[in-house]
Amino acid sequence: MGVLPDELVEGFLSSWGMILVSEIGDKTFFIAAVMAMKNPRLLVFSGAMLALAAMTVLSAAIGGAAPNLISKQYTDYAAAALFFFFGFRSLYDVFTSSGEGGSKAELEEVEREYGQGKVPVQGSASTAHGHANGSAVDVKGVQKASQQKEGPAGALRRILSPVFMEVCAVTFLAEWGDRSQIATIGLAASSNAAGVALGGIAGHAICTAAAVIGGRQLARYINERTVLVVGGLLFLAFGAHTLHEAWHAGQ
Repeated sequence: MGVLPDELVEGFLSSWGMILVSEIGDKTFFIAAVMAMKNPRLLVFSGAMLALAAMTVLSAAIGGAAPNLISKQYTDYAAAALFFFFGFRSLYDVFTSSGEGGSKAELEEVEREYGQGKVPVQGSASTAHGHANGSAVDVKGVQKASQQKEGPAGALRRILSPVFMEVCAVTFLAEWGDRSQIATIGLAASSNAAGVALGGIAGHAICTAAAVIGGRQLARYINERTVLVVGGLLFLAFGAHTLHEAWHAGQ
């Protein structure tokens, strides 16, 4: 088996790192965390990841197609300008923010929007009812027997449940136009688009898994200023690297 191309590895690592510093404590992170508080974690994770993976592939495809429409040198200059903008804006936010709110405020906003019982809780009503009445019925056994009778069609209905569809739709809409989506387009325009897509999906998987497992607890320890500084410096590094490549390509 041959060694992976350097461009693929570079695109993967750049996208992976960018997603990690952009999505921890972001709105989509807390959407997954809040939804997972009252719904099956695997279902929430699957719905969120379907949306994020689709968004990442779409963004990478747009960025990868850009050099075919515009000169590679100009797309690199545009991507560098985009990275510098995000980098300086992140650092500007560090110096202008009051230090209050941050991730906690983001979590409270998401809880107000999505934590008011809009999404049905799966599998909890019947279980609670059985325990409340002191019933000797083995609820899990009944559910398992019922699932076996349903077959593949029933399993598909459970996967494509209202919870799954709502998590998927809400996450997709929240991510559309987000900084990480635009940055993914810029990365794919100046790097290997396949590597960027794979790295972005891997980064989203890590962030979403952390959110559904313990996002609310993690929010207490997230230092927004640190995240902004690291993210800002990373974007500036991307910008400098892309500008350097564009400059040499024009020589």
